[in-house]
Amino acid sequence: MIIAIDGPAASGKGTIARRLAAHFGLPHLDTGLLYRGVGRIMLDRGFPLDNVEIAAAIAENLDVADLAGEALRTREAGEAASVVAAHPPVRQALLDLQRAFAAQTGGAVLDGRDIGTVIAPDAPAKLFVTASPEERARRRFRELVGRGELADEEAFYAAVLADIAKRDARDSGRSSAPLVIAPDALVLDTTALGIEEAFAAALAAVEAARR
Repeated sequence: MIIAIDGPAASGKGTIARRLAAHFGLPHLDTGLLYRGVGRIMLDRGFPLDNVEIAAAIAENLDVADLAGEALRTREAGEAASVVAAHPPVRQALLDLQRAFAAQTGGAVLDGRDIGTVIAPDAPAKLFVTASPEERARRRFRELVGRGELADEEAFYAAVLADIAKRDARDSGRSSAPLVIAPDALVLDTTALGIEEAFAAALAAVEAARR
């Protein structure tokens, strides 16, 4: 059973994916961490994020075991991930890794931007999780506040909202595997939903797909 979950930044797809994986006893891959890992390495080594060759080389040698730690969850890492994810060679380098994860015995849950359209187009259960830009910015704002990434609150929220808008435009407008809704995906708008409500709706959709 492969469960493919796509959606824009801070839509709640990661939380839903983790809950579904735990419910069904399936392995889970947050594919965004792959791109955050590449972006983080580029930043730490001082490489320009628009250097496609270096980014692709890092992606080809990326170790999934290293995709942990708060450094990958920062606002800076998220922005870097969105930039390197737009490079077709980077996406190609990470394609086989993601498909192998999805194809493992018993199935898996993957969340990202192109799971239901590129990585696992034949997945029997597909969700597209979204929310309004303002609500997604509020969620990301609260998350970053919790990590201490806070300066002036009002200005900081405005900056997060601007980041969300830029990432949406970049993710949807890139030439390689843009963020789009798979024709057979259920669209789940979590703008007005709490975590439990969103999970219940997602679970119902997956159960319906299984039947």
